[in-house]
Amino acid sequence: MADLSPAANSELLKQLAPAHAPPPAGLWPPAPGWWLLALLLIGAIVLPLLLRRRRSSRLRRAALAELKALDRSTANDNAFAQELEHLLRRFAISRYGRLTVAGLVGERWLAFIVAHGGRALDGEAGIHFLQCAYGGQGMQRRADWLAGARNFIRSRS
Repeated sequence: MADLSPAANSELLKQLAPAHAPPPAGLWPPAPGWWLLALLLIGAIVLPLLLRRRRSSRLRRAALAELKALDRSTANDNAFAQELEHLLRRFAISRYGRLTVAGLVGERWLAFIVAHGGRALDGEAGIHFLQCAYGGQGMQRRADWLAGARNFIRSRS
């Protein structure tokens, strides 16, 4: 049987290595939970951007398809200008927001279209476009109107 006297215990305790704390945990590599949190944060930032881009692309494709159908279906230039103006207005409200677009009329509306890619509607072509769209008489410059509308819809600004 082993001797468990206090003197024997102190002898055994003296033979033990000195007590020391384990080394502190390093910062790298992070624990799996931090990797998961990083992936979630990246996903929370990137996913809305991808969804917004997809929505914008879908809106643009639909507007271009409607523009193509409008060009084929309408023979009267006044009716064409009116339908084209409605299409551009709907697209602009969907793309840039009601508060930005709804109050724009006349020269300010044309300036907005030109500033956002519809350069073919700058100057006389745009003025005649609005005159025809609102029932007045103007030079029918359908090719310029189509080019301006197409560029406005395709623009990413």
